[in-house]
Amino acid sequence: MSDFKGRHFRGEVILWAVRWYCRYGISYRDLETMLAERGVSVDHSTIYRWVQRYAPEMEKRLRWYWKRPGFSRSWRVDETYIKVKGKWTYLYRAVDKEGDTIDFYLSPTRNAKAAKRFLGKAVSGLKDWEKPETINTDKAPAYGIAIKELKKDGKLPGTMQHRQVKYLNNVIEADHGKLKQLIRPVRGFKTLKTAYAAIKGFEVMRALKKGQAQLFQFQKGIMGEVRLIERQFGVYTY
Repeated sequence: MSDFKGRHFRGEVILWAVRWYCRYGISYRDLETMLAERGVSVDHSTIYRWVQRYAPEMEKRLRWYWKRPGFSRSWRVDETYIKVKGKWTYLYRAVDKEGDTIDFYLSPTRNAKAAKRFLGKAVSGLKDWEKPETINTDKAPAYGIAIKELKKDGKLPGTMQHRQVKYLNNVIEADHGKLKQLIRPVRGFKTLKTAYAAIKGFEVMRALKKGQAQLFQFQKGIMGEVRLIERQFGVYTY
């Protein structure tokens, strides 16, 4: 069954909109105008619903491709702030020392429980030889508690080193800034669920832009990304 059954637009048009929104950091109204230039008349509220429906699915289907064991075993972990319905929430993120995305998790709280949940998610499904040898964080005690508990649970290697060297996290702080550029046009999310849906799209497009799925792309550059995404939804435009 087609992923786009019952929609009034073709699958490739819907994927255009979702990709553009998540990759280029534009507002829904600007995207409405851009699509109109391509002869597609669609309301910005409809594009919003497309993003909510297909951005998380895009991240889910592409996760196997961008989250491969090619990343370094030296991780940089930090959280940044995202406003949801006028309140700050916490986006936990991990990249390797080269800046490649490892994982992310949006939480309403900033504590050891949330840090443990995030790190547990990041290592889930990894073989022992894929798990980090070092994790660098800031000096927040929550990370130390979380790492200690995950080691006790056997989810992190007992030999893994926890570092708290500030300058080593420059790479993830810079990556936060690039992600925030995509989020800025949103001007606030209404719920944690809708925020997380959009962020999943932003994060997967950032990973693809970094070249994390190049091995699985049949073409170089942006068109390789486009075709990889389309294949996951059974859309073939070439």
